Amino acid sequence: MKNLIFSCTLFVGALLWQSAGLSAQTTSVWGTLTMLKYEQAGQDNNPFRKLVQQLEGQEVEVKGYIIPLTGQRAQSNFMFSKFPYNMCFFCGKAGPESVMEVYMDDNQEVAFSEKPIVLKGIFRFYPGDPNQIMYKLEKAVLVER
Repeated sequence: MKNLIFSCTLFVGALLWQSAGLSAQTTSVWGTLTMLKYEQAGQDNNPFRKLVQQLEGQEVEVKGYIIPLTGQRAQSNFMFSKFPYNMCFFCGKAGPESVMEVYMDDNQEVAFSEKPIVLKGIFRFYPGDPNQIMYKLEKAVLVER
């Protein structure tokens, strides 16, 4: 009987833990952004584009990896990726929908790190312009290192 109660408790706990992880994943900003592939960004009737457009001008919190734009150790303007540097868009292992350009608030500089960081800022969406990165984060602040 004790084994049955223990097994049931363990099973229910595992289900709750798994569902909490899934809900965190589905509310991820990157989860929404990577649904819209670069080739689809210019299509007005694309349902994923409408989801991304809802984030336009909103304050969002994003966890990701710094991709430096210069050789300086700390930067106030840099690329930010869902994936680590070795899997980034520029390395051919992910699409342009998995990166955003970041402009830190008051030119605050953030030191490069290979570990993920969390930023908060105003999300901007630039669909259909081949001369720009599709996603930008403006007035960003460092939330967690």
